[in-house]
Amino acid sequence: MSQNAGLKSYRTTRRSIGLLRAFRQEQPRPELFYGPLATDTANLVEHFHSLQGSTVLDIGAGPAQFAREFGSRGARYVALEVAREDLDREVSAGVVGRGQQLPFADDSLDVAMSSNVLEHVPDPDVFSDEMVRVTRPGGLIFLSYTLWLSPWGGHETSPWHYLGGDYAARRYERTHGHPPKNRFGTSMFAASMADGLAWAREQRGAEVLFTGPRYAPWWLQWVTGVPGVREVVGWNLLMVLRKHGTPDARPEA
Repeated sequence: MSQNAGLKSYRTTRRSIGLLRAFRQEQPRPELFYGPLATDTANLVEHFHSLQGSTVLDIGAGPAQFAREFGSRGARYVALEVAREDLDREVSAGVVGRGQQLPFADDSLDVAMSSNVLEHVPDPDVFSDEMVRVTRPGGLIFLSYTLWLSPWGGHETSPWHYLGGDYAARRYERTHGHPPKNRFGTSMFAASMADGLAWAREQRGAEVLFTGPRYAPWWLQWVTGVPGVREVVGWNLLMVLRKHGTPDARPEA
């Protein structure tokens, strides 16, 4: 089975429904959400790159479920957060830094991964270019993020973000008595599929292996090519790239 055919067979309607059900548990029971999400993320990465013996950098890292899942598959999992207190205490390898200026040497990691972070940075192209820079030749760049015009684009302020980010924040504060964690223009930005696809097309340092809605079943892949519709229906864009060049021999673990 080819790589693309294998990915198509994995992106089933049942998988999409299961992720949606898990997503509904994010606030009341986060362990029921992050466990399935970590498994799904590792499954997607392994469609393109072996995790056994690979060093995986997770920028804006998820909770400990991610470390356990990637570690169980033989990966060296490294979490990066902007502050020490944001690092999960159960994650053994943690680094403090920013995605726009990663504290790693060129060509030093097998997999650079970021899940649902890009919508929180003001310079997404700089962030994405940094992921390419630190990845070894032949290594994988795995990047996904929530689209602003999707139903969950405003995060906890959704669906009021459709009436503007400032209005959504005010509405949230009136309803809940405190400001939202994610504030448009400060810690959340209008990330679009169009901008991500443009970055991927113009990328000279890596080959694009896949672009499309991350959580959608394979039969919704067509929305990627429809401007406007893709920003709403796509929900979350996944981009997978392989860095150009011949892989160097990795040292023995």
